[in-house]
Amino acid sequence: MIKTLAKSIREYKLPSILAPIFVTLEVVMEVILPFLMATMIDDGVNKGDIEYIVKTGLILAAVAFAALVFGALSGKFAAKASAGFAKNLRHDLFYKIQEYSFLNIDKFSTSSLVTRLTTDITNIQNSYQMIIRVAVRAPFMMIFAMIMSFNVNVELSFVFVAFIPFIAIALGLVIKFAHPIFRRVFKTYDKLNNIVQENLHGIRVVKSFVREEHEVGKFGKVSGEIYSDFSKAEKIVAFNMPVMQLSVYGCILIIAWIATHQIVGGTMTTGELISMMTYVFQILMSLMFLSMIMVMVTLSKASGDRVAEVLNEIPDLKNNEKALKEVKDGSIVFDNVSFSYAKDMNKLCLKDINLKINSGETIGIIGGTGSSKSSLVQLIPRLYDVTQGTVFVGGENVKDYDIETIRDSVAMVLQKNVLFSGTIKENLRWGDPQATDEDIKRVCRLAQAEEFIENMPDKYDTYIEQGGTNVSGGQRQRLCIARALLKKPKILILDDSTSAVDTKTDKLIRKAFLEEIPDTTKIIIAQRISSIEDADKIIVMDKGSVCDFGTHEELLKKNEIYREVYNSQKKGSEEDV
Repeated sequence: MIKTLAKSIREYKLPSILAPIFVTLEVVMEVILPFLMATMIDDGVNKGDIEYIVKTGLILAAVAFAALVFGALSGKFAAKASAGFAKNLRHDLFYKIQEYSFLNIDKFSTSSLVTRLTTDITNIQNSYQMIIRVAVRAPFMMIFAMIMSFNVNVELSFVFVAFIPFIAIALGLVIKFAHPIFRRVFKTYDKLNNIVQENLHGIRVVKSFVREEHEVGKFGKVSGEIYSDFSKAEKIVAFNMPVMQLSVYGCILIIAWIATHQIVGGTMTTGELISMMTYVFQILMSLMFLSMIMVMVTLSKASGDRVAEVLNEIPDLKNNEKALKEVKDGSIVFDNVSFSYAKDMNKLCLKDINLKINSGETIGIIGGTGSSKSSLVQLIPRLYDVTQGTVFVGGENVKDYDIETIRDSVAMVLQKNVLFSGTIKENLRWGDPQATDEDIKRVCRLAQAEEFIENMPDKYDTYIEQGGTNVSGGQRQRLCIARALLKKPKILILDDSTSAVDTKTDKLIRKAFLEEIPDTTKIIIAQRISSIEDADKIIVMDKGSVCDFGTHEELLKKNEIYREVYNSQKKGSEEDV
């Protein structure tokens, strides 16, 4: 985990090194201060030597100022290093997610990835800042102060040494019991984020079904779990402070009692007692800081494991070393293809698919819910890799293409395609960033979107809200079709993407496709036979298999499933009339 995260430090290595260096110098100055104070009292104040007092006082002031400067510099570099580390970590995490295949993304929930990009990285940032500053300061302060204290009085030094095992055992117990709870808390955070995200995304459905109380109850339950777990963890961590305070004050009392007898016996001076008490306080405060660091590291370790898990995830899809950079045409061949989301041959959702589609053909796909229509077409742009068999596009295995090349040659329009916040132009230019205004208008005419765009106040500069909430379902689908056409794809896949438009508009879209993009292979998944009956060929799917493949007329004669769907839809249409 540490090795994985450390790769994100990169250009912030220098501040990460300078911070502990300046912390060490600050500690040296602070350890010198009690020694100078002791000599000023014993050799200056007690002897009435004003010149020595002034001289030592100036040195004290200089050392104190140096400690202040070194402390400020260490804080500056620690803040820069930790903030930069977190910035790089977010960058690396986000870019890693962009490399994921759908299979990789399916492994992590969206809410979990959001938590890792925000809360977990913030925990790591805070912990890193403490590690390169406080975690360096505390042990060095303890070591240097111990050396100086043993130099002043060996007998008294053994008093706080005796307290160290007691503190270590208490701290070890705190970490042992708190760490599993912190790990559980972050998993619960994922659930909380998922509920919030789901609620906000589907707020219209929630309100239309008057389910606000149900959603509040779900949120309250998970929020209560977080409260309960954090309360347990904080109660365990809370033992750390009284243990440390007991050690500090107990140590001071014992040292004060022994030192009093030594001063009376003449074996110890007043200055030595003052310096000794300061060193004792420095040592025990260092132990307290170390305990705080251990608690913070315990909290952030769970976050570090979760972030490292995403960074170490190996993308399911990889480019070949000599990947092809050009797709010849839109021909498609499925050669004995089987597919499982779980990569398990016993859990196949597509079985023994054999198809040949010529470039420029229009292919319809129809089948019941769960017949794996969408799974079939997602193998073409290599959103998933086949479990068995081969998919060929343009005469080449899709695995031999550069991933960006094959996906740039295949445009997919889904039933629930997404529009992003921005103008209509900005959304459409996802298909081609260099597209001219004329290019945009042309594809909008093809997608039958031009009319409603021209009726909008700002036309193509109309602002689309996040998720396209200020346009209708049919308008959103037509904009997504236009965006796909702007890619000038070799293959166009419409996955039930005209379900929200009326039959007249649907027919006009298909007519425009036939006339304007005859060389593009068009695959149309539809529930309405009227949307695909003019296709060159139609695939009928059932339970993950292709049960028939032919023209509309051929399927009406020989395929019972297709005939039943056609008759039921025809009957329903006649009843509507």
